Amino acid sequence: MASVLRLGARRVAPSFSRSFSVSAVSKKDLVQDLYLNQLRNYKPAPQAKDAHVGVVRNYNAPTPPQAPALPSDLHGELAKFDAQEPVIGSSSKPVAATVDGGESAEEYLAFLEKDYPKVDAHH
Repeated sequence: MASVLRLGARRVAPSFSRSFSVSAVSKKDLVQDLYLNQLRNYKPAPQAKDAHVGVVRNYNAPTPPQAPALPSDLHGELAKFDAQEPVIGSSSKPVAATVDGGESAEEYLAFLEKDYPKVDAHH
């Protein structure tokens, strides 16, 4: 009996699959076709060969540096250098610099190093 029901179910069962038709004629987009045709037919205007003149500077390579030349009288210059007395330092006392307020830098630093008076707390 089960086999009879199966055969009956196969015959009676409607097909629920949806079929759709594919038409051979597709709808064309006229605006897109015009745009693509214009792109294909576009020819840019040729530029002149000297169009870059005035826009781009000419490159000039810098001159290479020259090697230092030795002095012609090297022995004389070395003897002159050896004859000079070395300068160790100045023996004069440095002059105190003044600040815009008219006081010297030493006085200003002494002022900064002073202790401030303690403030008495009020009860």
